[in-house]
Amino acid sequence: MKIIASFFFLLLFSVNTNIEEIRKLYVKAYDSEVNSKEFAKKLESISSDNDLVLVAYKGASMAMVSKYEKKAGQKIKAFKEGAKLIESSIASQPENIELRMIRLSVQESVPKIVKYHKNITEDKSFVLENYTTQSATLREYLKNFILQSKSFSKEEKKSVN
Repeated sequence: MKIIASFFFLLLFSVNTNIEEIRKLYVKAYDSEVNSKEFAKKLESISSDNDLVLVAYKGASMAMVSKYEKKAGQKIKAFKEGAKLIESSIASQPENIELRMIRLSVQESVPKIVKYHKNITEDKSFVLENYTTQSATLREYLKNFILQSKSFSKEEKKSVN
C-alpha cells in the first residue's frame, strides 16, 4: 500500500512540476523563434487525451510557431490547428481561468488580419472576476500576465497588486 501511495504522490508531484515548467517556458516562448520552437517541442507529445491546460498550451505553441513558417499555407494551417486546440479546451472547461488566459494571450498577440480577437473582452473580464479565487501560485502567474498584457488598463493592473 505504501508503494502505491508513494507512486501516486510521485505522479502528482511530477504533473505539478510539469505545469510549472510549461508556464515558465510559455512566458519565455514569446521572446524568440528558438524559445517558441523549444516550447512547442516540449508539448509535441501532448494529445487531446491529456490535461486540457496542457492541450491549450500546445495549441498556443502551434499558433506561436506558425508565424515562423515559410509558406503561407503552412502558417495558416498551423495557426488554425493551434486555435482549434485552444477553443476545444475552453469548450470543455469554460470556467477554467488558465485556459481563458491562454486564449487571451494568443488573441492579443496575433495580427488583426488573422481575425482571432473576438474573445479578448470576455476573457479579460473572466480573468479579473475570478482572479481572487485562484490558488496563490496561479494568482501569481496570472498577475504577471496581467501586468505585461496590453489588454488590461492601468486601473485593472493595479487591482491585482
